[in-house]
Amino acid sequence: MIKWTHDTVRRRFMSTSAAAIDWWNHVGHAPKDPIMSVTEAFLSDTSPNKINLGVGAYRDDDGRPVVLQCVRDGEAKIAGTGFLESVSASVSSKLVEESVKLIYGKDADFIKEGRFAGVQALSGTGACRLFAEFQRRFYPQSKIYLPIPTWSNHHNIWRDAQVPGRTFHYYHPDSKGLHFAALMDDIKNAPDRSFFLLHPCAHNPTGVDPTEEQWRDISNLFKVKNHFPFFDMAYQGFASGDLDKDAKAMRIFLEDGHLIGCAQSFAKNMGLYGHRVGCLSVLCADAKQAVAIKSQLQHITRAMYSSPPVHGILLVSTILSDPHLKELWKKELKVVTFTSSFFPIIFYPRWTRRF
Repeated sequence: MIKWTHDTVRRRFMSTSAAAIDWWNHVGHAPKDPIMSVTEAFLSDTSPNKINLGVGAYRDDDGRPVVLQCVRDGEAKIAGTGFLESVSASVSSKLVEESVKLIYGKDADFIKEGRFAGVQALSGTGACRLFAEFQRRFYPQSKIYLPIPTWSNHHNIWRDAQVPGRTFHYYHPDSKGLHFAALMDDIKNAPDRSFFLLHPCAHNPTGVDPTEEQWRDISNLFKVKNHFPFFDMAYQGFASGDLDKDAKAMRIFLEDGHLIGCAQSFAKNMGLYGHRVGCLSVLCADAKQAVAIKSQLQHITRAMYSSPPVHGILLVSTILSDPHLKELWKKELKVVTFTSSFFPIIFYPRWTRRF
């Protein structure tokens, strides 16, 4: 029997301390993220004329972040509200409801009937990750079809959720436009009831979007094949300067009777990249189904991060629900989209050529 004196413990610790170093010796460097690598290169570049083409956000002529006036006014309105605990149900519900109205229209029937499930998310990335986990849990044998090319993190998100990825044609490098015929063939040849990720506007990274007529053809083929459309809405208002026009693709799918999933981000179109404000919504067959799906989404978020930071959510919900602030936001979106004193630094090949 060992007598555990101080000296015994010290000797045993010294004899095993070398082995403890081996806990993480097998961990190597992770692959560099292509978008973050652009920012790293920008920061290390000493040229006075450098432009950061990494993160999709706006800067003024001096390269400084732009704070929209609607955001400044919204900050003043919520100052001193005293929300120091986790997100309240009323603030969360307001954000989700106003976010859904933004993409489908305030008069959409399913909103009035409560046929949607939604939760606040950690920007668009978090919303995509939540849906990927939801997909894996309830369609464990399914795959996700991603366009070629797409935002590089899409592959990481579904891979880490253990959802196998497949691809479909999108961009034609020769014409520098949409490879529509090949896209339609891939949709047609995919197994029935497949999951597809679509960019409703300002496709990242090409900036190439289908026409309205092409979106209608895509929606019709989705109906024939019973595919599930999941939209990643990261740039609403940035493609045309018009929130409704940029949501046209999703409203076409809504008119055609699809049950749709959508990830939304307010990082770019409100200039709130550091606040990580987003929303995940899923349209449902009826209100009962919506309650069940929302409960599952909340169950997933509870284990991941419990609840997101409250300030950004309160700020965005305030801007969206206040008619004056929302109208000011719409006007500012047009300014940053069409005025040359602001420039987009979204990583789009067709845009970067003009710098």
